[in-house]
Amino acid sequence: MNTRTLQIRFTLAAGLLMGTLMLALATPPVRAAEPDDEAVRARAVMADLLRIPGPAGMQETYRTPIHGVDHWISIRGQDRANPVVLFVHGGPASPSMPSLWQWQRPLEEYFTMVHYDQRGAGKTYREDHSDALAGTLRIQTYVDDLVAIAEHLRAKLGQDKLVLMAHSWGTIPAMRAALARPDLFHAYVGIGQVIDVRENERISLQFGLDEARRRGDREALREMEALLPYPGNEPITRERIVAARKWPQRYGGMAAFRDETNPWYYGAARLSPDYDDEDRAAINAGSLFTLDRLLDEYVQVDFSDVRRFPIPVVMLMGRHDYTTPSQPTADWLQHVDAPAKRGVWFERSAHMVPWEEPGKMLVTMLEVVRPLVRE
Repeated sequence: MNTRTLQIRFTLAAGLLMGTLMLALATPPVRAAEPDDEAVRARAVMADLLRIPGPAGMQETYRTPIHGVDHWISIRGQDRANPVVLFVHGGPASPSMPSLWQWQRPLEEYFTMVHYDQRGAGKTYREDHSDALAGTLRIQTYVDDLVAIAEHLRAKLGQDKLVLMAHSWGTIPAMRAALARPDLFHAYVGIGQVIDVRENERISLQFGLDEARRRGDREALREMEALLPYPGNEPITRERIVAARKWPQRYGGMAAFRDETNPWYYGAARLSPDYDDEDRAAINAGSLFTLDRLLDEYVQVDFSDVRRFPIPVVMLMGRHDYTTPSQPTADWLQHVDAPAKRGVWFERSAHMVPWEEPGKMLVTMLEVVRPLVRE
């Protein structure tokens, strides 16, 4: 199947999904509407449209204990024999499960796609957000959880190796897991890859300053110049990060050519068949629960000295990403020694590559990543 055919199939699938969704929202209710009645009906349509009916397929959302915490896992794919992709979400505590309906369906024809809500995130946060759990929130714990989930999936799905894919924050535990346990993975795919947090912060603010000067935005310049030198020698606190990212994200550094509000992403959980009202409330609660506890470790992350990578590595890089800027990733790829390596630029994307260019995402996974899977 050629690339043009794949793009046409994706466009038709995406059109069907959004057209059906809009029809559900527009159809008058058959009874008096409750406050959230339209969303309830839309979720029912989504659940039916996303259902995988074929006998070779797999569609499960379940919880399983991992290092003392019940983790929620989603497995979806039309053929159990397809390669397995384990997706590690960003955040911390920004689960991908409630928004996977926006971009994943075409990939499920060619891969078995697995997502999990990390400890302190989403549905898993609801299982345990005790003080005892709070004391475990360290990067290495997330690495250990990821490795255990990979082992669990090997046994459950009967495949010796998986494709490891990660986004944003998730690239940190995923990179460490790939370095520690390369025997578990065919390849590593990084999206919004973190290489050097401090350098990312510097580049992000510089983009904001340059863009503000270009636009003549005096308010933005005043706010950003007050942060200089950034990050400098001061601690990178949550407050400083929020202030530094305000304008770069408003100028399209989170989602290209959009401001930072991104209601299409942050509102995705309202239409997710996998998330109920309490799950949706847990997204913000989990973020507050985890971020401050991980921040000190997070700001020290630096993979720039990693010069050998034990498995094939593919980096999907948004040209306009100024949340985790892509240039350090491209520079790292130039110098790393790996069995295979490839950088793919997404010219219409910033930080949210799968959501911003899902068609190119599908083609890249088929043309670049799937050939790396070895039987």
